[in-house]
Amino acid sequence: MIYIGCHLSVTNGYEAMGRTMLSFGGSTFAWFTRNPRGGKTKSIIPEDVEKLNVLIKEKDFGPLVAHGSYTMNLCSAKEETRRNGLEMLKQDLERMELVPHNYYNFHPGSHTGLGTEKGIELIADSLNAVLKPEMTTTVLLETMAGKGSEIGSSFEELQQIMERITYKDKIGVCFDTCHTWDSGYDIVSGLDEVLTRFDKIIGLERLKAVHFNDSKNECGSHKDRHEKLGQGKIGLEALQRIAMHPIMENIPFILETPNDDEGYMAEIHTVISWFR
Repeated sequence: MIYIGCHLSVTNGYEAMGRTMLSFGGSTFAWFTRNPRGGKTKSIIPEDVEKLNVLIKEKDFGPLVAHGSYTMNLCSAKEETRRNGLEMLKQDLERMELVPHNYYNFHPGSHTGLGTEKGIELIADSLNAVLKPEMTTTVLLETMAGKGSEIGSSFEELQQIMERITYKDKIGVCFDTCHTWDSGYDIVSGLDEVLTRFDKIIGLERLKAVHFNDSKNECGSHKDRHEKLGQGKIGLEALQRIAMHPIMENIPFILETPNDDEGYMAEIHTVISWFR
C-alpha cells in the first residue's frame, strides 16, 4: 500500500484541499504553511480545518506533509534572518496543532558562510527552542541536493542535527528522491545500499515521508532540478522500485514534479497502478 499525493494550494481552505485530493485519486497531500517565497500566512478558520480532520479520517488518508517557507533559514549568517526564521517556525508549529498528528517538513537551511558545523548547531538550537513534549506534529528535515551552502545533502549532516535535539521523538526525515540523487546517492543502481547507509547513520525509523520526483540532472550534480516521473535521469523503473520497496510501506509520498493538475492526477494514478 502507498499513500500518494501532491502539493495543493490552501487558497480555498483546508477542507477544499482534502476534497481536491480525493478527486485526484490520492490519499495524502502537502501544502505550504505560508507563502513559500514571501513568508506571509493565510488566516485559518477553525471550522474549516475541523472539516478536513473529519474528512481525512473518514477517507483513510495517510499523514499529511506541510511544508515550511523557502525563506525560512535558521542558520543564515544574518541574525535578523535567523530570528525571522525562528518566529516562522514557532508560528507554523502552533498552527500545525490544528491538524494534529501530521508532519511539518522544511529545508534545514544554508549557512551562507558560517560553515557547516556552525550551521548545524544553529538549526538544532532553533528546533530545541520550539519543540515541545506535548506537540503532536513531527518535524521533518529534508534531504537536500547540496547547492551553494545548503546543509543536509549528506545523511551525516542530518544526523548531526538530530543528535542535538532534546525531544528526538519529534524529529524525522523527508527523503527527497531528486535531492538525494543530485547530492550523490545512487538510488538507481544502489537503492538497497543507500537505504542501508541511511539506516546505519540515521535509522530507518526516522524516514517519515518521501518527496517523489525525477531529476533533470546526473547523480552528484548538486543542482536540484525536479523532473516529471520517468522523464529524468532517475527514470520510472528506479522510481517504481523505490515506491514498492518494503521499507516505504505506509509512508506518504508527495509529488513535487513540474506538473499541472492533470499531470499530477496522471502521476498519482500511475503510482497507484504499481500496487494493483
